[in-house]
Amino acid sequence: MLENYRKRADPYIASIARHFENTNPNTMTVLAFLCSIFTILFFVLVRINIFFLNIASIFIFLNGFFDVLDGKIARMSKKASAKGDFLDHVLDRYADFFILAGIMLSGLCDPVIGLLGVVGVLFASYMGTQAQAVGCGRKYTGFLSRADRLIILILAPWIQYTLLTQPCQDYFALTITIYRYTHTFTFLEVVMLFFAIMGHVTAIQRAYITWKELDEQGKNRRK
Repeated sequence: MLENYRKRADPYIASIARHFENTNPNTMTVLAFLCSIFTILFFVLVRINIFFLNIASIFIFLNGFFDVLDGKIARMSKKASAKGDFLDHVLDRYADFFILAGIMLSGLCDPVIGLLGVVGVLFASYMGTQAQAVGCGRKYTGFLSRADRLIILILAPWIQYTLLTQPCQDYFALTITIYRYTHTFTFLEVVMLFFAIMGHVTAIQRAYITWKELDEQGKNRRK
């Protein structure tokens, strides 16, 4: 959804990118990836001290910051290339996985719920690149774009930390009972369930748009 505001944000991103115009855009891509590795490390450290949730949040922000800049710098410095675009997309997928895996390893998310979230996110991303593979262009549209995910992921650890440090934290707990199974959800688990559902909704959206475009292309070729 935030992809719809990309053009409005572009002038602000460009003003920041000018300060890094002499930097190799691939360097920014690698820095974004390294931030995702630090993110998973700090999520693991949450098992020792929940304060590390805040540090993980900072590194998710840095991942998004460098990821936004790499493409802009490449275009401004006329260094855009197919190799750079390929590297960016590959490392973005690994970064997505590392950040979400970090949540799974934090001790604040059931592994099954975490896995559902990972699958939803990866399917949405896959459908975007698959559209490009069949000649319909990269699809960034949908309810859960990467920009949407990053904003949620930046805020989620901080919100989880805030809830855990409240004296009346039970007030914020979400407990669901199905038959004899009862589970109290953490905020991070709610986020991962949201990703699981909306990731597949986004994948279906992108598949539908791509299918319509392929249908139009087929009709045009038959004329």
